[in-house]
Amino acid sequence: MIVTIRPFEKTDIPKKVEWINNPENNQFLHYDIPISIEKTELWFESHRGQNNRYDAVIEDDGKPVGTIGLLSIDQINQKAEYYIAMGEVAYKGKGVAKEASRLILEYGFNVLKLNRIYLYTESENVAAQKLFEKVGFIKEGLIRSDIISHGKYVDRYVYGVLKEEWIK
Repeated sequence: MIVTIRPFEKTDIPKKVEWINNPENNQFLHYDIPISIEKTELWFESHRGQNNRYDAVIEDDGKPVGTIGLLSIDQINQKAEYYIAMGEVAYKGKGVAKEASRLILEYGFNVLKLNRIYLYTESENVAAQKLFEKVGFIKEGLIRSDIISHGKYVDRYVYGVLKEEWIK
């Protein structure tokens, strides 16, 4: 298993659409499902060339298996929001997400020179919380009734990791 991440490209759109529309993947994702190739192409074009986000594809031995990235990259305050979505169900629980997370944190701290990387996750998403804690994120608090997902208010945890904590 050789896990790598690379920039998301237009040719990755059909896979992203397939992954997000898969009910085994989208319980905790916040998309207007089903998503379409056409809308995803518009999203891709509208974000092309922006420096406030980094969208990447996770590959295992060269096979695309999910997406990962940093949103709301804020160079002034040296922080960004992390996200991950494993697309290929067979690759979940195999350490791929953990290694991809390590790679994106390395990119954020060493290349983008960030000081803090944070994320939000639904309180019910226990599997994701285990991953986040394994890679060094610290649960910082609970935001009650933070968003509406699938027609109901959901609580979300905020997690964060500082560069100095991650380097250790």
